[in-house]
Amino acid sequence: MAILENLINVPRETIEIIKEYSSILIENNKKINLISKNDEKIIDQRHIIDSAQIYDLVDKTGKKYVDLGTGSGFPGIIISIMLKSEKNDLESVFYEKSNKKSDFLQLVKEKFKLNVKIITKNVFNEENIESETVTARAFKPISQIFEIMTKNFTKYNNLILFLGKKGKQSFLDASKAWDFEYNERKSITSDESLIINIKKIKKK
Repeated sequence: MAILENLINVPRETIEIIKEYSSILIENNKKINLISKNDEKIIDQRHIIDSAQIYDLVDKTGKKYVDLGTGSGFPGIIISIMLKSEKNDLESVFYEKSNKKSDFLQLVKEKFKLNVKIITKNVFNEENIESETVTARAFKPISQIFEIMTKNFTKYNNLILFLGKKGKQSFLDASKAWDFEYNERKSITSDESLIINIKKIKKK
């Protein structure tokens, strides 16, 4: 966890909360498939640091932040813990259709008293969603995420995507059918991955 602390100057108290969350996740991973067993040994680099690196891109001036397909909590829980450490009252809204994973997220929310709302529904069936920042990590193909952003959201400022090696080609393919503004930067956890910050999505 020292890497995380050095990277983003996170207070020691926040680091301790993240460590405890990591321990709770690994313990619950014995009963629920939250992350792969192989990832347990590299959870800091593979999941925690990977999630934390987008914190500066999250719009913290509004009322709401949405994470699509939150799963075991990456990046949603990490962002929520960091928001709390800054005493920012931005509400985090997690869409996770799995009951078991939603129950785990509820456990973490209550344990650390996070300002989180968990919606155990398929986001494709939701309407009139509003948010400042939206994140999606290992969720759905990019074209499907863009469909959600244009059909299910009535307001958003930016969408943050985590792209691996295969995701780069999917992003190029999506650009053939969609117009959007974006900035990209290399992920700090993998030379083959990108962080994409997207705005103003519309179908061509």
